[in-house]
Amino acid sequence: MIWSKPKDKHHNPTDEQLLQQYRETGELDILGRLYEQYMPLVYGVCLKYLQDEEQSKDAVMQIFEELIVKVTRHEVKQFRGWLYVLSRNYCLMQLRGEKKYETVAIDDVMESAFVLHPDTDDKEEYLNALQRCMEKLNEAQRQSVELFYLREQCYKEIAEKTGYTLNEVKSFIQNGKRNLKICMEKHGGR
Repeated sequence: MIWSKPKDKHHNPTDEQLLQQYRETGELDILGRLYEQYMPLVYGVCLKYLQDEEQSKDAVMQIFEELIVKVTRHEVKQFRGWLYVLSRNYCLMQLRGEKKYETVAIDDVMESAFVLHPDTDDKEEYLNALQRCMEKLNEAQRQSVELFYLREQCYKEIAEKTGYTLNEVKSFIQNGKRNLKICMEKHGGR
């Protein structure tokens, strides 16, 4: 058996050090080294939202291309968390672009949030705010709203999947939409 000596911290730069090196040099192989260790995380996020292996593999590469530009424009304090949000937002935009969920209805619910926050024209910022508000919903409302809008499931399918009654599902969706609207109006998702 061959024993390898422990790796020296100086030979394994931190995420922050790699980011700084990339920003200073613009060398893609540095960013590639950083991204490579998080590719399984990114793939998992993509698979969760896109629910298609090939589409998720393509998304991993597209997200890297976005990363090349966005990592120089944004202050990144914790790369892993920031990359997770970037990946999730990319997938949500893909779903929105493919009309896999009813965008008009969810936008109608949030319409007043845009009126109250006219500077919220950045879709990424809007999606982040919407995600924060979704996380504030109770479990039953969040699950019902996600299944109804993001997965385009009908009341009956949601009831079968969750074990809630049909009336409970309708109530959770209605109350969830109302709570999302209030959250977006009041806090912009904060």
